[in-house]
Amino acid sequence: MTRVLVVDDEPQIARALAINLRARHYEVDVAPNGRTALALAAERLPDVVVLDLGLPDLDGFEVIRGLRGWSQVPILVLSARQDSSDKVEALDLGADDYVTKPFGMDELLARLRAAVRRGAPGEDLPVVTTADFTVDLAAKRVTRDDADIRLTPTEWHLLELLVRNSGRLVTQRQLLHEVWGPAYQRETNYLRVYLAQLRRKLEPDPSRPRYLVTEPGMGYRFEP
Repeated sequence: MTRVLVVDDEPQIARALAINLRARHYEVDVAPNGRTALALAAERLPDVVVLDLGLPDLDGFEVIRGLRGWSQVPILVLSARQDSSDKVEALDLGADDYVTKPFGMDELLARLRAAVRRGAPGEDLPVVTTADFTVDLAAKRVTRDDADIRLTPTEWHLLELLVRNSGRLVTQRQLLHEVWGPAYQRETNYLRVYLAQLRRKLEPDPSRPRYLVTEPGMGYRFEP
């Protein structure tokens, strides 16, 4: 059974999460604060962590740092904070995804399942197939109906990063750093231009992206 560590100091939310997860046959541990969360993570070795950023002792960012010091367990952040910079910081520190409070339980459970799949061994498949195109990561090729879709080196690098993090938000900062280098941090117009080019080549309707999804003010996500 998949083990979930729920870290939230709001008893009603923690209880609701635990009830819903156990009803779906997850094993659940609950921690009301950051120190307990880190201790339980080391003791119980969860398959995924659902983490509230607003905790009474350690900040949620410190919990992410603590976990990432020794573990690559998927971390799904819950945040009541409206400032997107908090979410971006959590993702840059190593969180895998976020859900903003208040949240729908169905969405949270779907994102949790996706996080568990990404954390499973052997998921990094060399070929990713969608209804409209295929990305061969090993061959560095994109095809549609057995015909190559020509991408520039920069377009490929962006697409590869997003595909390798399938379903996970990749922040603007991460993309700029990986594609253009560490000196690039604020040139978000580069991303807008190149994502628009990729959408014209890959999306059935570039004005309504199905695969290359924008998270406003934060980054982009590949949805296969």
